[in-house]
Amino acid sequence: MKILRITTVPISLNVLLKGQLKFMSEQGFEVIAVSADGPEIKEIKEREGVKHQTVPLTRRITPFRDLIALMEMVRLMKSLNPQMVHTHTPKAGLIGMMAAWLAKIPVRIHTVAGMPLMEAHGISRKLLWLCESITYRCALKIYPNSNQLKEWILLNFRVPEHKISVIGNGTSNGIDLDFYCKTSEINNQAASLRDVLGIKGFHQVFIFVGRLVKEKGIEELIEAFLGLQGDHHLVLVGGYEDERDPVPREIKSKIQASPHIHPVGFQKDIRPYLAMADIFVFPSYREGFPNVVLQALAMGLPCIVSNINGCNEVIAHGHNGLIVETKSIDSLMQAMQKLRSEPGLLRELSQHARSSVESTYGQKVYWDALLAEYKALLNHHV
Repeated sequence: MKILRITTVPISLNVLLKGQLKFMSEQGFEVIAVSADGPEIKEIKEREGVKHQTVPLTRRITPFRDLIALMEMVRLMKSLNPQMVHTHTPKAGLIGMMAAWLAKIPVRIHTVAGMPLMEAHGISRKLLWLCESITYRCALKIYPNSNQLKEWILLNFRVPEHKISVIGNGTSNGIDLDFYCKTSEINNQAASLRDVLGIKGFHQVFIFVGRLVKEKGIEELIEAFLGLQGDHHLVLVGGYEDERDPVPREIKSKIQASPHIHPVGFQKDIRPYLAMADIFVFPSYREGFPNVVLQALAMGLPCIVSNINGCNEVIAHGHNGLIVETKSIDSLMQAMQKLRSEPGLLRELSQHARSSVESTYGQKVYWDALLAEYKALLNHHV
């Protein structure tokens, strides 16, 4: 059986679906990855052992270029004749599901993760709602990567309940527990990073990992951090995206001015950075299912997260982390100060962090559940 796995840009194939394409190939499927062009393609082909096809997809709504991408996607599907098309990310879902419907591919499935629609307003919201509606109409099955996202979709779209379900316990790929764990090598790298950044052993370290954009709660995080008392540092792992969702200029200035805030940019391996920290903070406005929170928990970090889809399914308040109000500087600052001033609570949350993901969100658990879904759909529709 031939399966196309489509994302808008190759970094999504490379990071969000790491290992999954190889696993499916090992189960006897011919897996072909599809995305826009990008430097990650070579690594994807070598690591996953799959072919890759390039289609000129864009992340933004670009009607003329989207029409060209749709026509190329239809031609590609007709030439490859796959039995299944599985899309991820909003634009790949729209173009991929429309093309699969036009090409009469029998099994058309789309995974829903983060959804820009949730934070959009005005005409942008209406346009994004229309795009999602078309994607869902063309898909045979829809897979939100969290239970609360499923409920949100059912509430806001006319989707038959039998058409939508969550794979396993959520996520889009599970968590590789063998990779995300502390080893002596990782701990040594973490100690070196603290030295390089000038962080003393007794200083507490908060860490954020993700895109440095407004919707990730960077503004609230910086203001809350600067309001704390005592010796502490904040490490920001990720790059700015000024062309899409820029962080306010005054917040950037505060980041640059503070000797205790360390923006280290995008990092291919975040494990040493997680290992050097004491508390993971993720005040995002919206998520589908936050893989980075699972990664932090697997590395033994308690997490402070906003009360949004996915985050509030992974974090049990007072057990493996704390849940705060979304977009609230005061709520975030109180939680950060609480873990600073209550070392007993911090130790207790840390002790529960890794165990809270081991049996529920392990990568093999998710892959086996997805494989069972693939087989059921193919047996029924092909």
